[in-house]
Amino acid sequence: MIKNLVVLVFCCFMFSNINSMDKKPYHHLPDNTFRNPEGSPVRDDKIKWSYSTFNKEKKKLDISVPEDHVLKKEDVLESLTSKQDGDYIGWIGHATFLIKLGKTTIITDPVFSKNAGPLIFGPKRYVAPALNLNEIPKIDLFLLTHNHYDHQDMGTIRKFPYKDANVIVPLKLGKYFTKNNFKKVSELDWYQSIEINDLKITMLPAVHWSKRSLTDTNKTLWGSFLIEYRDKKILFACDTGYGNIYKEIGKKFGPIDLTIINIGAYNFKPMFEKSIYHTNPEEALQIAKDLGSKKVIGMHWGTFVLSLEPIMEPRKRFLENAKKYGFNNNEAIIFKIGEFKNLDDIL
Repeated sequence: MIKNLVVLVFCCFMFSNINSMDKKPYHHLPDNTFRNPEGSPVRDDKIKWSYSTFNKEKKKLDISVPEDHVLKKEDVLESLTSKQDGDYIGWIGHATFLIKLGKTTIITDPVFSKNAGPLIFGPKRYVAPALNLNEIPKIDLFLLTHNHYDHQDMGTIRKFPYKDANVIVPLKLGKYFTKNNFKKVSELDWYQSIEINDLKITMLPAVHWSKRSLTDTNKTLWGSFLIEYRDKKILFACDTGYGNIYKEIGKKFGPIDLTIINIGAYNFKPMFEKSIYHTNPEEALQIAKDLGSKKVIGMHWGTFVLSLEPIMEPRKRFLENAKKYGFNNNEAIIFKIGEFKNLDDIL
């Protein structure tokens, strides 16, 4: 009798565990790491990365910055001041934007350091941030998409002047903020939402990965942010490659009024053709189309050398190919670094 009871309890325990594993989302792996959405592209194991080849090829790039790429500091400050009472979007550089929606001023993936890496290492900026960290307006909401050094900048996080801001991050990234005296930190999984003031923020999947050291690959989650404001939807994309997940997101959450998405850091010839984790300009436009986006802004270019395409190529390809993906001249948008635009003028 006792033996039968033990067997019954053991079977119930195992059945319970199996059920709980079955309920685990696809992107959660048993070893507590994460993976991309089902059906996403997979990196070819034959690809070999070479720092020596990359650095050799990088030296061939022309880092001359055209005058029309960056606004003067005095013009940036004047533009910000003139727009401070309304809704706006401004590009600080790379993936760092200031977005003001109603009562809430948002900063995305803020990187104000001179290099994207630990200490003095990593790619150095060839364009300074449009504003210094002490010049940004009061921030109410800090959005971080993932932990790569060109997005999660610990120098900026430690020195951030508004530690009372709400912080929203993917799973397992909250500790970097709580350790640095941020008080309102929320971790979200894909498809989870939170309301801040008059905004609804939903974390959505991206085709990417995470890593900051030799031992933490994919131990923290990555994701994009859908920002719903009144009757508008703005998607701020994590670094991402192209994947079928965007058709699914478009069906479930679209149409999107404005998508802000990476268009740089894709070319790694002669080592390999392109990154599956960074869309080229055409793939970014395809994602915007899949989402039913009315307008799309290209970001994640023109600040750091992270790949081997000419530094102004992303802008050129993005604008030249927009019509092929259904976007008119005023619907595929490129900002100058330091440029601020009223939201109504964008949308």
